[in-house]
Amino acid sequence: MHIIMRGALIAALSLLPQAASAFDNGQYKDVPDNIRSWFKSVRSPHGVPCCDIADGHRTDYDMRPDGYWVPIAGEMRHVPPEAIVYNAGNPVGEAVVWYVPQGNNTYYIRCFVPGGGV
Repeated sequence: MHIIMRGALIAALSLLPQAASAFDNGQYKDVPDNIRSWFKSVRSPHGVPCCDIADGHRTDYDMRPDGYWVPIAGEMRHVPPEAIVYNAGNPVGEAVVWYVPQGNNTYYIRCFVPGGGV
């Protein structure tokens, strides 16, 4: 019985979005401190950190009747309402999306801040 429960737990955990490995090898050294701080401080509506500057992607976006859409890997993808970050401001002016690949052409959008903020 314990083996079945352990297997179910492992299977369930494997379905959770995995955090992308942020890697700053100096490419962001010229980014002002206030911008770095903003990237580090942005949290999803559920209070989870969006990650860091190396994980956020400046992006274009479309506003459609069903919400925001962003280009990821050459396709427009719907931003889930629970990923839209409100009241975070946006010092870069451009929209920023944080996402994690989850398999073949599948992405988990962790956070999204439209250009100018919401």
